Amino acid sequence: MAASRPSLLLLLLASLCAAHPVRGEGLLTDGFTAVELTEAQFKVQKPYDVPLGERYELLAGGVRRMWVYAADKPITTAHPGGPRTEIKIERVYSSGVWQFEGYGYIPCGTSGASVMQIFGAAEHATTLMLHVYGGRLTYYHDVAAAGVVDAAIYDRWFRLNVIHDVAASNVTVFVDGERRLTAPGRGGDSHYFKFGVYGQSRNGMSYRMESRWRDVKVFTKCST
Repeated sequence: MAASRPSLLLLLLASLCAAHPVRGEGLLTDGFTAVELTEAQFKVQKPYDVPLGERYELLAGGVRRMWVYAADKPITTAHPGGPRTEIKIERVYSSGVWQFEGYGYIPCGTSGASVMQIFGAAEHATTLMLHVYGGRLTYYHDVAAAGVVDAAIYDRWFRLNVIHDVAASNVTVFVDGERRLTAPGRGGDSHYFKFGVYGQSRNGMSYRMESRWRDVKVFTKCST
């Protein structure tokens, strides 16, 4: 009987780990329903004058790699925005609670770029933008301590969850299951998620900007 105790202990530990996911794994999406998305709804936006393969590639394991250069053109000749290679998730919402989940990777050297956003607002273009400056993930251009969402984002896979409650007008950002930011909404009645790299002129942008993403999902539920 004594010889079986280690095995019983290991089984108990394994069951406890399964019942209590590490750092909130899976818990943030409890109560939400996964939104079915087709590959066609992951629309790549890239500089208009270069082929898709020169700014975007789909790697093994479903990793989406996007990069852009500071001198690149916008997505169309009529578009006023800066250089970008982003994916627009073509699922527009106007009410309820919506959640973005994805695993991101920002290589060292990428700076002055938005890597995720909630598009749409009443008096602004966006409700949320997450930027990277010198290895810090920040709320818009806010590089002060209060605006830093993660202080060491380079060269590692991180799980990003962003919850937008339209009726309550707030946005909550989690990194690796930990709440890092709660920000007010910005109104508007048409929103969607975007991720990739979008050069930002304020605070300067690096010559080359890149981000990689995998397992990107969207969830929703009714407002409480």
